[in-house]
Amino acid sequence: MFRNIFLIAILLLQIIDCKANSNFTKKDSIRFYNEVNESFQTNLDSLIDLWYVKNAIKTDYNSNYDSSLIPEFSDSVYIERLQNLPSIIELSYNKIVRNYIHVYTKKRRESVETMIGLADYYFPKIEEIFESYGIPTELKYMAIIESALNPRAVSRVGATGMWQFMYGTARMYDLTVNSFVDERRDPIKSAHAAALFMKDLYAMFNDWTLVIAAYNCGPGNVNKAIRRSGGKRDFWEIYYRLPRETRGYVPAYIAATYTFNYYSEHNLNPRYPEIPIATDTIMISDNLHLKQVSEILDLPLKALRDLNPQYKRDIIPAKGTQFPITIPMNFIDVFIDLQDSIFAYKDSIYFNADNTIKNPKHSYYVPQPPTNRDKLIYTVKSGDNLGYISEWYNVRISDIRYWNNIRGNMIRVGQKLNIYVPKGTVSRYSNINNLSFEEKQKRIGKSTARTEEIKTEPIDNKYVYYKVRYGDTLWEIAKKYSGVTENDIMKLNNMTSAKSLKAGQYIKIKLKG
Repeated sequence: MFRNIFLIAILLLQIIDCKANSNFTKKDSIRFYNEVNESFQTNLDSLIDLWYVKNAIKTDYNSNYDSSLIPEFSDSVYIERLQNLPSIIELSYNKIVRNYIHVYTKKRRESVETMIGLADYYFPKIEEIFESYGIPTELKYMAIIESALNPRAVSRVGATGMWQFMYGTARMYDLTVNSFVDERRDPIKSAHAAALFMKDLYAMFNDWTLVIAAYNCGPGNVNKAIRRSGGKRDFWEIYYRLPRETRGYVPAYIAATYTFNYYSEHNLNPRYPEIPIATDTIMISDNLHLKQVSEILDLPLKALRDLNPQYKRDIIPAKGTQFPITIPMNFIDVFIDLQDSIFAYKDSIYFNADNTIKNPKHSYYVPQPPTNRDKLIYTVKSGDNLGYISEWYNVRISDIRYWNNIRGNMIRVGQKLNIYVPKGTVSRYSNINNLSFEEKQKRIGKSTARTEEIKTEPIDNKYVYYKVRYGDTLWEIAKKYSGVTENDIMKLNNMTSAKSLKAGQYIKIKLKG
């Protein structure tokens, strides 16, 4: 009885603290929940399209639940269970966390059961990788929010793979992205990159909850929130200073951690898709088509694709280098024994006489159109910059860069920009292209006085000058330029510390590639 009174007291204190520090409202709760939930549900829907998931559903799937068998618990129970989990990361509880728990345990039960089954395949690999980098293994639950454990997940702005890397960040962490290979979709290599990214973020913030937030919105946004809150470094104290989606991201992570530890208490039964748990990887050093492997070993091509999602055209371009192929463990010996036959089988169909790939498309990375969005075209006017345009359309600057293959901030008068707005909102934004600057600023309640544009004018073909904005970090600036690192910028500008960066300062950047 005393324990129950104690738990109720904790609940009341947390609710009071939540109201005092964050001023939660019902409207806020719904809005932030919808922000993350839209992306989460899209990833869940695409997860169902994977071959091994479809097969599991086809043979063992029943969506007719008796609602009386779906339990719901009091807040005090959720709090006690979260407190009992062995986690370095603080697992706070509030109404937004509860909303996400209900999504996982009530509204999307079938998909969550599939994810719980998939976790048996992916989580041991992720745990081993995270352990090797010395980061908490419970951060594996971030993959639930990022992609619903779908290695082929693509966000509305093109973040790809189980760990949702944008192209620039992927290159910073040595992931190959080209016409044939996208290692963001490789569950193993992307997990290594995610671990390195998290380790770098922890070096900045020394707080794992802030690492989770920064993984979602970038360290610059978290630093801004800390500064604007007077130096406070607790997630819930800087909550309303963070981007809206990030406010829902951490609660969604906490709810996923809860669900994957207490799913049996909610009568959730893991659905184990027909993906072989026992697999192995062989490194090959010549070009190979997955169809060659499929037909010789009598393995379904779609199954091979699911085991090797990083190969975008079913081709492993390993000539002159090495790339891995993952196959079921019981086929490893057969593959080795028949390796010569596999490489020779129908090779003239896929490769030239010198074993180069037929009809290669040597194109740069092409952004994928975002889902659940409608396209508009904006023509750049004199005096425009990406900051203005992002505010007029209520999108991120990084989104506009990605949609239009813009490396820095340079845009030109007359340039056509692709802008994607949420479905059903085209009428709200369709006339922006025809309004004057003053009219566009009035629409968003901003001053009609123009601010100085950010310049990234080229010095020559190898260098640019970048004007530092308030809140910029070297890490974020380096991300804007392919192959450029923080150390490169510091050395070129004789900087002894990343902290010496000041708003208004011009820094020289050497372009690579």
